[in-house]
Amino acid sequence: MKILVVEDTRTSLLIISQYVQRLGATALQADCGARAIEIFQAEQPDLVLLDIILPDMDGFVVAQRLRALEINGGWTPIIFLSSLNRDEDIERGIAAGGDDYLLKPVSEVVLGAKIHAMQRIVQMRTSLVVLARKLDAANQELKRLSAIDGLTGISNRRLFDDFINREWRRARRTESSVALMMCDVDHFKRYNDTYGHQAGDDCLRQVASAIQSVMERASDIVARYGGEEFVVVLPETPIGGALFVAEKIRHAIHALNIPHAESPQGRVTLSIGIATQVPTENDTQEALISAADRALYQAKHDGRDRVCRFDSLLCH
Repeated sequence: MKILVVEDTRTSLLIISQYVQRLGATALQADCGARAIEIFQAEQPDLVLLDIILPDMDGFVVAQRLRALEINGGWTPIIFLSSLNRDEDIERGIAAGGDDYLLKPVSEVVLGAKIHAMQRIVQMRTSLVVLARKLDAANQELKRLSAIDGLTGISNRRLFDDFINREWRRARRTESSVALMMCDVDHFKRYNDTYGHQAGDDCLRQVASAIQSVMERASDIVARYGGEEFVVVLPETPIGGALFVAEKIRHAIHALNIPHAESPQGRVTLSIGIATQVPTENDTQEALISAADRALYQAKHDGRDRVCRFDSLLCH
């Protein structure tokens, strides 16, 4: 343990330093405020014993400057040592950042007791800081997990709802286009009935991963919308860009080459509906979702394994 002893009187400095050393601590000595601040910065002591009357600045100012030097939520106990015994002096010392106030001459027994008490407070505070950090990390992890779909590992419906609300407002402010894709695994019920639910879950995981692999911008998100349905949001993307991404997604699913005996294509495929819009004050994101859903319905109606755009309901 390192204790900074700040005393302008040589005799008092030596006596208090001896008290500190007999407690098994290292005494760092300073005979003025400037030297105390310098040692505090260099050594980062565990506790400060601070005289109030100093040759260059009073101990109250020193305490305030030491507190200003503490970083990352750090805290170093400061005990004032003074012959000033007025109530206002004690009050001022605490207000300046002190944690205790001892009147001179200081008893070795009393000083030792105060130092031990401060050590316990430091230990308890350190434990609380560690606990707070662990709780914060746990809360962050919980928040992350609450936004992840448990089966596929991509974003879930809750995160999608939050994202589309936020992105819709931003697009309205910037007058930019938002593209939305609704994607549905073709004949998925037949797949489950043929290969079993475990195989169905694995199929959904592979499809989610393939869709996610196509996304090249951090601003784009893929989420599981429900069951075998996925949704993709592309901020600041016109219909041409959305069609390009949609075709990349469809071909990525083809590349998985997952056998599907009950599908006319003989493998797992994806139908995609696209809608884009530059939001105005009277528009809602629900209307965009509904438009993409209608385009998806058209894609499935026209034979599946295709991309359909809402503005013309033409499929590719």
